[in-house]
Amino acid sequence: MPQNTERYIEAEVFKDEVASPRRFALAYADKNSILNRGTIMSYDNQNIFAKILREELPCIKVYEDEHTLAFMDIMPQSEGHTLVIPKVAAETLFELPASHYEACFNTLKKVGNALKKAFGTEGIMMFQLSGADAGQTVPHLHFHLLPTSIHTLRTSTHAAKMADQVILQGYADRIIAVME
Repeated sequence: MPQNTERYIEAEVFKDEVASPRRFALAYADKNSILNRGTIMSYDNQNIFAKILREELPCIKVYEDEHTLAFMDIMPQSEGHTLVIPKVAAETLFELPASHYEACFNTLKKVGNALKKAFGTEGIMMFQLSGADAGQTVPHLHFHLLPTSIHTLRTSTHAAKMADQVILQGYADRIIAVME
């Protein structure tokens, strides 16, 4: 991972793509959600999570399977703040094909239980923001898992500060160590 991740990410986000949006959509999307009578729905294949899925940007991975990826939020609202994303081009929950629901929720359950063990809490906050008006900042469906309470969360600001990558890796290691 690069020493200055923030600058690396800035450089990568604005880097020109070789693959066309159509090629990305066909490669990463469930055809039933992306193809609509032969046309491609709007999906920003330049978003940071699409680039993470294509391994063009780094992430601190916690879990991965055929349909999902879980990784540490680089601007966490709490210790252990983890993101779960589907490996399908869906901007919001309403665009996620039904065939991917089970995989997402199985991963949320698996990672959520590991967060409870790793951080010694019985409560996990799970939330998902669908659309910019709801506060979604990355146009790729993602779920937040935080081993904290709503009361503690109210005192923190989302995406306020880039976390130390060594500390995030330590959190990831704790989560991975207890994952079943």
